[in-house]
Amino acid sequence: MTHAAPATASLHKDPLASPQLTLPGKAQSASGASIKTGIFWMLAATCLFVCQDSASRILLRSYPVTEIAFARYLVHIILVAIFLGCRDPRLMISRRPVLQMLRSSFLLAATLFVMLALKSMPFVDFSAIVWVAPVLVAALSIFILRERVTPGIWASIAAGLIGVWVIIGRTSMDFSFSMLFPFLAALANALYQITTRLLHGADPSPTTLFYTALAGVLFFGGFVPFAAVMPDLAGAGLMILLGVLGVTSHLCMILAFAAAPASVVAPFGYTALVWAAVSGLLIFGEVPTPRSLLGAALIAGAGLFIFLRGRKI
Repeated sequence: MTHAAPATASLHKDPLASPQLTLPGKAQSASGASIKTGIFWMLAATCLFVCQDSASRILLRSYPVTEIAFARYLVHIILVAIFLGCRDPRLMISRRPVLQMLRSSFLLAATLFVMLALKSMPFVDFSAIVWVAPVLVAALSIFILRERVTPGIWASIAAGLIGVWVIIGRTSMDFSFSMLFPFLAALANALYQITTRLLHGADPSPTTLFYTALAGVLFFGGFVPFAAVMPDLAGAGLMILLGVLGVTSHLCMILAFAAAPASVVAPFGYTALVWAAVSGLLIFGEVPTPRSLLGAALIAGAGLFIFLRGRKI
């Protein structure tokens, strides 16, 4: 699972050669790009993110976290390597390899926490908390990127964090550390997005797409000889599908923000909460509680305000 930050692109003729992802709310000129096309690709990306999380949750019933994550990243890196090998092998060389590996490591951490959260939380609760990442990006950008943040943005950050607490907070004693896993996933994802912003202009998108999976393959691959379970045909097929969904969702995100400004299409990312509710009900038989819906509304509202406010800055 990777709920990436919005991407902006100026090279519309080749989305995969476009500049890297940028922060929410930094509007770019559409330059004649189709807004409807951008929205379509964003809707597709969010749906694929939820499909990816659903596939992971199904696999977690029978296979260890490390094996599932390794398969997901292995398929990703093989597909991207084949593409780059056919297009231009030099794209596998980064001008900032240390920062690329740091970014990839943050995504690795996000994936690990996502997998752990999926084992123990209702699907809608998990999805809502993970989507607090754009709110955390706004907060972290103050300290890391030295960006200006208005009082309204501060209020939205607070509202988003309150939404997280509404979902994971408990008045009884059944609270456990595992409830923090989706928040830690969102925090790691926010740092992933920040480092992506720092890579802006350093490498083309195909290079970054290649490095995205590298840390995951190296880290999770170290556990496979000791904790892997031989998958059956259905399990192997679902693992391959998971990797394909990962690559495709990233590609849809790139295409979405190559077609339209971030401030236009980014808010449609919160349709993931709708996809999650449908998936949770149809696949896992989970009905969202009023508390879950309230928390999700606070998080989505906070993120939407940050995006829409960013268009006016």
